[in-house]
Amino acid sequence: MPQHAPDQLIVTRATPEDWTVVSEWAAAEGWNPGLSDASCFFAQDPDGFFLGRIDGEPVSAISVVNYSPTYAFLGFYLVRPDQRGRGHGLATWKAALAHAGDRTVGLDGVPAQQDNYRRSGFELAYRTSRFGGTAPSGDRPTPDHVVPAATVGPDAIAAYDSACYPADRARFLRHWLSCDGHRAFARVPDGRVTGYGVIRPGRDAHRVGPLFADTTEDARALLDALTADLDGAPFAVDVPETNPEAVALAKSLGLTPSFDTARMYTGPVRPVATSRIFGVTSLELG
Repeated sequence: MPQHAPDQLIVTRATPEDWTVVSEWAAAEGWNPGLSDASCFFAQDPDGFFLGRIDGEPVSAISVVNYSPTYAFLGFYLVRPDQRGRGHGLATWKAALAHAGDRTVGLDGVPAQQDNYRRSGFELAYRTSRFGGTAPSGDRPTPDHVVPAATVGPDAIAAYDSACYPADRARFLRHWLSCDGHRAFARVPDGRVTGYGVIRPGRDAHRVGPLFADTTEDARALLDALTADLDGAPFAVDVPETNPEAVALAKSLGLTPSFDTARMYTGPVRPVATSRIFGVTSLELG
């Protein structure tokens, strides 16, 4: 394959159809993207997805999704393996990052790339570990006070989510909670939401995210409900180190860590209830 200089790269916005190839790249990297993630991602910010092409062929990708006037999240930073080391990734990065304007930008990157991200203005906030294992086999009863999230209503879920995320994201949640293959539950003792969670099928394992809860008891009940139908199938949840109780819960269930990521920001973000975050929504979209 001929060598190409970075200035031969053309970066344009991507369509959902374009993104199918990026999902395949992510799967090849072992990221285990959810099978229906793309439609939810594009629902939040359809202009936040970019492809770099050479002679019309996709060689690089990145997403910079705007959530609010003050916050955006960067993900899917990928270069096709046969085109790496030629400057295409950095060129795509620079072209796409302008979409965020003056917003604070977050990302979840592999720790080995921290120095590169720091040179672009990102600073480490905390680390996240992916914990995985297999669900118990056989039928299990629904835990007390756990109900389908749809019975609670989107406004109540969005209000709870707002305390756990750096931006309000009602538009994204409407799709995330109801997307094909996604199952969502809330815990509602005495008429008050004390947590909610979502599980979705992935390439290699089901992925839980988010898993937000007031207490370990709430998180455990939600996780039991989310995995009740898996019957021994594998699942994974991305747990932030900022919540020691979440790490302890994952370990108590026999889940084991497989890899870490580094959450980094370019500036300040609004405070979140770290004690409620037992699993992040998605490493690709925050």
